[in-house]
Amino acid sequence: MTNQDFKNWRKDRGLSQGKLAKALGVRSMTVARWEWGTIRIPALLPLALEALENRMQKGCNDPEHGLTIKDEEVE
Repeated sequence: MTNQDFKNWRKDRGLSQGKLAKALGVRSMTVARWEWGTIRIPALLPLALEALENRMQKGCNDPEHGLTIKDEEVE
């Protein structure tokens, strides 16, 4: 996964850097640095994003991690 792929993934799902960072358990600056290519994206990040995607598609609302999704946003 390239830094641009990662950035596109986040934007396509309407997540801010802060919300994604909170969901992944990292700082928002880490997400920004991954997007900029300043630091290398961890090899397991695509798996974490896939798991997060599954939670989002199932409409699993998790306000604690900033992932509250409205029913109409879930296909």
